[in-house]
Amino acid sequence: MRKLLLPIVALLPLLSGGCVAKTAWNVATLPVKAGSQAVDWTTTSQEESDRNYGKKMREKEAQEGKERRKREKECKKNPDNCQAYDGYRASDPD
Repeated sequence: MRKLLLPIVALLPLLSGGCVAKTAWNVATLPVKAGSQAVDWTTTSQEESDRNYGKKMREKEAQEGKERRKREKECKKNPDNCQAYDGYRASDPD
């Protein structure tokens, strides 16, 4: 029985089509892949940063537009208590 089992075990890697070797490779490279994925999740790319900044600016502009329209509506109702709208002015960093 032992003589029959040895050739079968020797041929098993050839018959499996390299599945054992591929599985061993996947197991060996798993920590590297997991580490790189963790770094990817914790960092922000320049593209993501630009996209987030653009979204923030569009939301801010939309809010300013709502406030301006609300103010114009109030000015139409009570023009005596209205000041001229100078537009949005960015504050100086100094």
